[in-house]
Amino acid sequence: MFDATHSNANRECARIDTVIYSVAAPLTKLRVRTDVRIHRLVNYEEMPTPASNVVELRTRDADRTQQEILGAAMIEFAASGLGGARIDAIAERAGVNKRLIYYYFGSKQGLFLAVLEQTYADIREAERALQLETNDPADAVRRLVAFTWNHYLDHPEFLTLLNSENLHRAQHLKQSKRIREMNSPLIQSLGNVLERGRREGVFRGGVDAVQLYISIAGLAYFYLSNNHTLSTIFGRDLMAPKALSERLSHITEVVMGYILRE
Repeated sequence: MFDATHSNANRECARIDTVIYSVAAPLTKLRVRTDVRIHRLVNYEEMPTPASNVVELRTRDADRTQQEILGAAMIEFAASGLGGARIDAIAERAGVNKRLIYYYFGSKQGLFLAVLEQTYADIREAERALQLETNDPADAVRRLVAFTWNHYLDHPEFLTLLNSENLHRAQHLKQSKRIREMNSPLIQSLGNVLERGRREGVFRGGVDAVQLYISIAGLAYFYLSNNHTLSTIFGRDLMAPKALSERLSHITEVVMGYILRE
C-alpha cells in the first residue's frame, strides 16, 4: 500500500540514479558506517510525557530503531541510489517492519532526506571537534584541509549520496529545516579564523569563508568522485597511497598559497 503511493516518484528517481550508479560511482568499494547516531529526528517534546519509566523506555527504543533504520538506509542508498533502493531491503537489513519506516520518515524520499541530514550532521560534528578557533590560524586551515580530505576518503558513501542529490537538483535538501543551521557554525568559525589571521598579518584580506570552504571541498571531492575516469585518461592509479599523499599536499599548498600574505 505504501510503496504504491510513491511509485511515480520512485520511477523518476530510478531514471536519474541509473546515470550515477552505472557511470559515476565514486569509489570501487563503499566502506559504510553502520554505527549511525541519530540527531533527534523525532520531537519527543510534543509527545505525552507522563513521569513513568515506560515512556523513557519507549523513547530509548524509538531512538534505537531509528538508528538501525538510518544505518540500513545509508548502505542501501549508497549502493543503489534513491531510485534503486528498496524499502523492503532497508527494513530487512534493519530488522524492522517496513511500516515503522513510513511511521518515522513518511516516505522513501523522507528517509533519503534523513540520511542526507545525518551525513551532514556527522561531518559537521567531526569538524567541531577540530576546535579550529583555538589553533594558530594557518594551522587551523591546514587541519581543516586534511580533515576534509580524510573524511571523504573514509566515507565514500557521503560522495555517492551527494552525487545522487545533485542530479536531483537538491530537491530533498531544499525541504530540510536543519541543513543551513548545521553549516552556519562551520562557516562562522572559519570566518573567525580568517579574520584573526588577517589581523595578525598572516592572511591576506578579502577571503570569503564560504568560497574558501567550497574550494577546499571541491579540490577533494572532484578528485575522488572522478578518480576512475581521471585514472584512465591520465594513465595513473590516482588511488595509490603515494598519489593520495601527493594530492593532499597539493590541495594544502593551493589553499595556503591563496590565503597567506606574501
